[in-house]
Amino acid sequence: MELERAVETYLRHVALERGLSDHTVAAYRRDLSVYTDWLGERGVVEVEAVTPALIADFAAERASAEPPPASSSLARMQSSVRGLHRFLVREGRADADPTGRLRPPKAPRRLPKALTIAQVDQLLDAAGPAPGSADASAAEPAAVRDRALLELLYATGARVSEIVQLDVDDTAHGDLLRVRGKGDKERIVPVGSYARAAVEAYLTRVRPALAAKGRATPRLFLGVRGAPLSRQSAWLIIQDAAEKAGLTAHVSPHTLRHSFATHLLQGGADVRVVQELLGHASVSTTQIYTHVSVDALRDVYATSHPRAR
Repeated sequence: MELERAVETYLRHVALERGLSDHTVAAYRRDLSVYTDWLGERGVVEVEAVTPALIADFAAERASAEPPPASSSLARMQSSVRGLHRFLVREGRADADPTGRLRPPKAPRRLPKALTIAQVDQLLDAAGPAPGSADASAAEPAAVRDRALLELLYATGARVSEIVQLDVDDTAHGDLLRVRGKGDKERIVPVGSYARAAVEAYLTRVRPALAAKGRATPRLFLGVRGAPLSRQSAWLIIQDAAEKAGLTAHVSPHTLRHSFATHLLQGGADVRVVQELLGHASVSTTQIYTHVSVDALRDVYATSHPRAR
């Protein structure tokens, strides 16, 4: 079977049968394009011609590239290649998996960057005034929307891709929000009173006028022309709020997700509850946040115990 045809078959599989997002499928496509181009330069165009030695050479060459690639990029590349060949064997399109001995690079363990509670308040206030505040009635429509967006991100810990895909009906469950995560899996996440008030203000005062500018869509968050708000636009909104708030640390949509998890654990939440709220498939993914809380405990111990130093 030709490699290019095999890749297209695999990408259709992950998109249709596994329900991976367009963003993830696009990343797979980029990785596998690099892989098949590399093989093509060596005259390998058939799946059966790929050997463990070629796989090892490809992995070694990618790891030694200049500038050095990040461990996460190498791991994703290897995962894409491994997924392709395992799929072909499982579907009976290849006799053997040449990636059997391929070992992913060991990624350095990096703790997620979280904002303090005071910094989160600064960020939210910079996005727009809080509902019910003295400035709320005079707020620009975009500021009302932006405040609702950031309040919802921090209140739920949802990924920005999950928030921009919300429909209005997903908010119609009182203090609960229906979120569609990776693999189109749904989860129910509680929403606090601050975020509920911000979303209600947006739905009442702003969204009807935005919706009138574009085609009918059930999406909750809309852009200035009435089209669904994109991930990129949401990222820019957060960046703009961070600049207005004077936050010098890098602030991204994921920063609010990290802050959500960290603050819950610092407040005494069980790690498995946080796992469920974040939509992590494994608790091991969530446990990285416990290290942040351990650091906080260490600081308290160092400043409070008479024999800590």
